[in-house]
Amino acid sequence: MLNEQEVKFYEENGYYLYKKPLFGADKMKELTGIFEEHLAQKGSKLSDELDTPHFDDERLLKFLLSDEVLDVVEPIIGPNIGLWSSHFICKDPLQGRATPWHEDSAYWKGRISSYDKIVTVWLALDRSWEENGCMRVIPGTHNGGFSEYEEVDASANLFSTRVKGLDDDERAVYFELEPGECSLHDSRIIHGAKANTSPYRRCGYTMRYFSTEARIIPERNATHKVWLARGKDIAGNPFVNV
Repeated sequence: MLNEQEVKFYEENGYYLYKKPLFGADKMKELTGIFEEHLAQKGSKLSDELDTPHFDDERLLKFLLSDEVLDVVEPIIGPNIGLWSSHFICKDPLQGRATPWHEDSAYWKGRISSYDKIVTVWLALDRSWEENGCMRVIPGTHNGGFSEYEEVDASANLFSTRVKGLDDDERAVYFELEPGECSLHDSRIIHGAKANTSPYRRCGYTMRYFSTEARIIPERNATHKVWLARGKDIAGNPFVNV
């Protein structure tokens, strides 16, 4: 688990770099193998569009509901934890699209009752470095509320909108990670990634969790499935495993 000083850093800055292996070598190899299967079967999808793969592949729940992950998440959002989503985000060599500056919570607006206890665990499956488009954040922006957005070229970006008027920012912190290491970030922090112009692939698996004190709005999440990962349901959510 994170210690008190590490949790305080996360609360103040909106992120924390967990520079230790999250899973053992065998488990990491198994997860990477599952990703390679999804990548090989993606069809017309782009490599960065493998969203909520655990909806159809329940092998991933072994990782998403594991103690290794939940022990890191619990000190941040508390003992009652719901699994919100997951996403394989792969930036192909030389052509991986940029991820424009955004707040995760802005894309979930109206779908959940509160955003202050949602954390993303970004697990590096490949070496994730500045040269191949690693994630970057602007520290402290998780307390700023929703930003204003503008449209961007969807063919060159993972999303079709970005935080308005925000280009490269000297405050940005780059999340450089070795395979098996992970970062944690608040759903409200402004973050993104440059395009991958290097010859090296950059893939990560995002695992997103929320405190069950928050209520999932059923009419805004008709096809979205959530799991109770640890503890108990507080707000009366439609968990598929309860």
